[in-house]
Amino acid sequence: MNTADGRHTPQATSDLGRRVAVRRAELGLSREEVAERAGSSPSYIAYVEERVPAPGIEFLVRLANALETTVQDLTGATTGLAPGGARAGYRARMEEIDEAECWELLDGHGVGRVAVEGRDGLMVIPVNYQLVDGQVVFMTAADSSLARGAASGAEVAFEEDRLDEAFSQGWSVLVVGSVRTVSDETSVRRIREAVHSEPWAGDGRDTVVTLSPRRVTGRRIRVPGAPGTPPGSADQGPTRQ
Repeated sequence: MNTADGRHTPQATSDLGRRVAVRRAELGLSREEVAERAGSSPSYIAYVEERVPAPGIEFLVRLANALETTVQDLTGATTGLAPGGARAGYRARMEEIDEAECWELLDGHGVGRVAVEGRDGLMVIPVNYQLVDGQVVFMTAADSSLARGAASGAEVAFEEDRLDEAFSQGWSVLVVGSVRTVSDETSVRRIREAVHSEPWAGDGRDTVVTLSPRRVTGRRIRVPGAPGTPPGSADQGPTRQ
């Protein structure tokens, strides 16, 4: 595994260490930068990532804030839980996200959802995706609903989101456009070389489908005082005791 500053580090030996390393890489931060944010030292950040630590809650809160996430997410308390059960945040505000930031939030690759017309009507399916040359790329099975829709140039909706259950905030990005199957061998090879997220569903998904965006929109819910919320980005309102 390589750190954001290019150095190789051993594989993390705890779930906490793995989550810290992954989140740090997502933000493009070095251990020194995380340590400065968290009021710690780079050597202790390395220890958290590479060993089996048991840090106290005070440090975990500082580390979560430094990584713009939550203690629950870092410790895996929210893994496997369907988000959305928490109460609305205090003085939350909805914001529109411009198209440029929407593409930044999609972050190159990951897991989202596609709404496509299937044999039994409209269906929403989870998919791995990759951004290549301004298009959203999927690797799917030749007989899947997505591949059948692509064969006819159907229009689909693709959505990805990030939710912070602890603070009742998050964002979502929606991409709407037509899909098509890529059959040209040169294009298929170029796309496959660019893809670095294999489908989680396993082998047999070697049909390349691209989504050409017609509309890209996004929304964000901000909660004053929550991690990752810039000062002044939402109405602070009166302080609750």
